[in-house]
Amino acid sequence: MIENIQKESLDLLRQLIRIQSFSKEEDRTANLIAQFLEERGVKTHRKMNNVWAYNQHFDAAKPTLLLNSHHDTVKPNSGYTRDPYDAAIEGDKLYGLGSNDAGGCLVSLIGTFLYFYPQENLKYNICLAATAEEEISGNNGLELVLPDLGELEFGIVGEPTEMNLAIAERGLLVIDCVSHGKAGHAAREEGENAIYKALKDIEWFRTYQFPKISEVFGPLKITVTIINAGSQHNVVPANCTFTVDVRVTDSYTNEEVLEIIRANVSCDVTPRSIRLKPSSIDKNHPIVQSGIALGKTTYGSPTTSDQALLDIPSLKCGPGFSGRSHMADEFLYVREVAEGVEGYVNMLKPVINGK
Repeated sequence: MIENIQKESLDLLRQLIRIQSFSKEEDRTANLIAQFLEERGVKTHRKMNNVWAYNQHFDAAKPTLLLNSHHDTVKPNSGYTRDPYDAAIEGDKLYGLGSNDAGGCLVSLIGTFLYFYPQENLKYNICLAATAEEEISGNNGLELVLPDLGELEFGIVGEPTEMNLAIAERGLLVIDCVSHGKAGHAAREEGENAIYKALKDIEWFRTYQFPKISEVFGPLKITVTIINAGSQHNVVPANCTFTVDVRVTDSYTNEEVLEIIRANVSCDVTPRSIRLKPSSIDKNHPIVQSGIALGKTTYGSPTTSDQALLDIPSLKCGPGFSGRSHMADEFLYVREVAEGVEGYVNMLKPVINGK
């Protein structure tokens, strides 16, 4: 059974690659995913370009686990030397846009869902969600449908990790800051230079050490990345704007980090969003222990995914290698799809069968 699922998963991935599915333009891949599931007797649900489904013997009295990955892609890197939508297999590699990020993960999770779909007496229900707009952290992807999915106990988010276990993921805060001064002529002793005021706050961002240190990530990381001020050489600038990139660890919430920053700087502090939260799962959680028993290693992921939108324990795990994501001539090793299905199934078996 699993061999047939692995083959169908690879075939589905090639079909998905052949369909352009940039963020906000995923309607045709959503159609394909829904059709693929329905042809196998699975009832699907849809909102915009998000498709989800539940196992055949869903029992509202049981907890539910989430299997999630995305079917949108970035636009092709300008360095492509081949057709990004050809889905060509050459040797042991499948080439194509989205093959690694995150097509291999998505089809492996779909295959895993189909493996467990008809089984009775499972300890958990399974909710499969193929979602949109992950690459742009959009509002009409996983975040849109989470209220429709029902109560969830834990989740696996499919992103390329070589099937190792990202048990924590940094959150992201992008903060726009404004230091206010007073305009004046640079030749006279007048005005209040906003750049000088900004420099004091920038130095705080550069040197401040948040007291709580994450066991997985170490210290929280802050980087000032953009600064703008002034209009001409002889005018003391009245305002100085700068942008701060904050990679939040699992030791803090985004709200806590903002509170500390605002208590220590004089500039105006405006976060672009507080949606992208740090996330983690206890190393002793059964799904993590199951993965470790299979020889998988645990680590903390510095990159952000839809995992940041979940308020439940979640594990980021999937076939493929993060370093291939968004690269020119993106590829996935053909064997990684079969390994993905087998890896997910073997990891879930002792958890979902209650043994």
